[in-house]
Amino acid sequence: MSATGFDAALARLRARIEATGTDPAAVTLVAVTKGHGAERAAEAATAGIMDLGESYAQELLPKAAALATAGVKVRWHFLGQVQRNKVKALAPHVHLWQSLDRIEVAEAIARHAPGAGVLVQVNLTQDAARGGVGLAQVPALVEQAAALGLDVRGLMAVGPPGPAEASVAGFEAVATMADRLALAERSMGMSGDLQVALRSGATMLRVGSALFGPRADGPRPEPQVMGD
Repeated sequence: MSATGFDAALARLRARIEATGTDPAAVTLVAVTKGHGAERAAEAATAGIMDLGESYAQELLPKAAALATAGVKVRWHFLGQVQRNKVKALAPHVHLWQSLDRIEVAEAIARHAPGAGVLVQVNLTQDAARGGVGLAQVPALVEQAAALGLDVRGLMAVGPPGPAEASVAGFEAVATMADRLALAERSMGMSGDLQVALRSGATMLRVGSALFGPRADGPRPEPQVMGD
């Protein structure tokens, strides 16, 4: 996609956001670069999108190095299920860990990145491969992570399979829980269901295909992805 093509895609995305009555400037847009090269990540930064998301350590690390070498400043969000043995390598680069779902991972992040920003992931389905904890377990994990000195900023969720409207009840429950716990961030919504997510209270969107187009996925040895 050319720079002009990316700008057009970004304009269409912002129009979708505005259609919900939301000011695009009030939403944190995380451009999900998985499956795309470092040049596409730099393209997003050039267009003013400073928050980039990756789900795999083996993709984030070389892209972070390439952009740093080029002098391109961005904020990396880690979106995939976190493997504890990857935390040390990722820690210098990750601005926000979006998929905290186990105390063991919280301990690893606190050890290698004291005070790091995290979101607790909520599982809105019965699919364990998606990661996350049930809503009933959220308060305890938030409390445990905060006790470790982590900056728990909010909650993250992935909508269930199916039409976008199927995500409404889950997204609204996540927003209600975030309000109950006085957490500001609700990372909900990807390319297909972002409008539903915004109407349900999302403050952060994880968008890949709507910005970059389809990707060519290769073998993925790491767990389930949490951004499109």
